Amino acid sequence: MLSEFRDFINRGNVVDLAVAVIIGAAFGAIVTSLMEDLITPIILTPALSAAQVNDLAALSAGGIKYGNFLAAVLNFIVVAFVMFLLVKAVNSMRRKEADKPAIPAPTNEEKLLGEIRDLLATQTRRS
Repeated sequence: MLSEFRDFINRGNVVDLAVAVIIGAAFGAIVTSLMEDLITPIILTPALSAAQVNDLAALSAGGIKYGNFLAAVLNFIVVAFVMFLLVKAVNSMRRKEADKPAIPAPTNEEKLLGEIRDLLATQTRRS
């Protein structure tokens, strides 16, 4: 039973999933910092001040806290945009790798010429 568990844990997809979860959590912290430290002070604070709103999450009407919903939607849009930029960059790098010309395999003629060259070189060294 213990060996089956070890085999299960060592499968690539389980390890990959664990790595993805950990990286996802770290990425969440980056996005939170992006929202709280950059987007909010640079863009949202002036816009909310112009609308005479102190806290987006505190907006409510008739007991319905639509400010929390707006904040969640805004956070989702930022995360989606950052992920879009990340995927776009990765795809661009992959395209550049795919566009590199592949070195063609030597033809039979080239292989034979290489063998002849090597034989001539060994014969010259013996003389």
